[in-house]
Amino acid sequence: MQSFEVNKSDIQKLNKALEGTDSELLSLLKEYHSSEIAILFENLNQEEQKRIINLLPSEIASEVISEMDLEYHPEEILINLPPEKRQEIVEELDYDDATDIISLLDEEDQHEILQDIDKEDAHNIRTLLNYEEDTAGGLMNSQLIKVQATMTKKQAIDEIIAQSEEMEEFYTVYVVDEHDRLQGIISLKNLLKSKASSYVSDILNEEFIYVKTNIDQETVANLLSQYNLTSIPVVDDEMKLLGRVTFDDIIDVLNEENTEDILKISGVSEDEELSGNWKDAVKSRLPWLCLNLFTAFLASSVIRYFDSTIDLLLILPAYMTIIAGMGGNAATQALAVTVRRITLNDLTDQQAYRTVLKEFTVGLTNGAIIGIILFLVALLYDSNPMLGLVIFIAMAGNLIIAGVAGSAIPLILKKVNIDPAIASSIIITTFTDVFGFLLLLGLASKLLL
Repeated sequence: MQSFEVNKSDIQKLNKALEGTDSELLSLLKEYHSSEIAILFENLNQEEQKRIINLLPSEIASEVISEMDLEYHPEEILINLPPEKRQEIVEELDYDDATDIISLLDEEDQHEILQDIDKEDAHNIRTLLNYEEDTAGGLMNSQLIKVQATMTKKQAIDEIIAQSEEMEEFYTVYVVDEHDRLQGIISLKNLLKSKASSYVSDILNEEFIYVKTNIDQETVANLLSQYNLTSIPVVDDEMKLLGRVTFDDIIDVLNEENTEDILKISGVSEDEELSGNWKDAVKSRLPWLCLNLFTAFLASSVIRYFDSTIDLLLILPAYMTIIAGMGGNAATQALAVTVRRITLNDLTDQQAYRTVLKEFTVGLTNGAIIGIILFLVALLYDSNPMLGLVIFIAMAGNLIIAGVAGSAIPLILKKVNIDPAIASSIIITTFTDVFGFLLLLGLASKLLL
């Protein structure tokens, strides 16, 4: 099945249906999956969204709201619904999805929603609201299937059937003791294949991966990926089973983390919404541009220092832009690869050393090749082999610096607990500009004058 993409025809049909009767609108909506309706919502105002949510059955409406990107504020739709409709939707939501949406509201609105819903649902959501949103506790769903190790096969199957009635789907059955402490896991396949006389304790797997509530969401994602898990249990310090994190939640985490890293590397605050207005974008980006302006003065001061050299060799500015630009691109490549490696794994000192050594080698090789090309260009167009030599050395040296800076700086920042994605790009740009100009102008002043 291909992914859904909004086209002009979909928008036109929806707008036409919105001008018609409720039955005409509902008839059109039935043509779309709930996740597709959530995407279409991005093109509607809140009143139109509210009308559609009120029309849809609560089961479908809850799926639409849970599928909405948080940037489009599903919490505002939810709080503005009639109390009865809102209650039905919240009670249909998985606890983790309900928590994510309700957490975006202020305390007064949170209280208004939670006091209207089932007491057990409210208790579970309040518990999840206590955890930081970017941890395993904030990510987990407290709805799960669990059986006791002392149960027989028949008792376990009966218990699974009873518990699964309120769950959409599950992948793993967790085994606990009488105090709800996690003992192991069993698969449905092994349970069904076991002998009728078997006990859960006979078939449980005691070798399992688990996380505690305060573990960062990136670590949870890495564990699920590393061990090819569909879900991972979340426990407290006493190994009491609290919930589970499933792979569909992790997909959202990976998208969020990747977007965050891309924005940071580009010098954009993670707080800037992709769909936000221009004022929010200016507020987010201007501080980084100001910082970049300050670092640009460092590169400019190098050029000012060699004014006399540039006056005598007017060809140099043409090559300055090439060397600085190539250095910046090479450094960004090394930075992107290194930040990605840091995101996926906590690198050991040996791995960090090999990463820098690799980028040094890449910079040396690429610098030599690009330097030779520029040497030939200088020889062909400027008929000056010494100029070609200066440019060759400056280009090779700057690409080496770019590789080392692009890999070493994020590793150093990570070591001192500074986010490498958000701080590295400005530092390495300054490195490549300053050293690129120093190498070219310094060598030119010594060898060409």
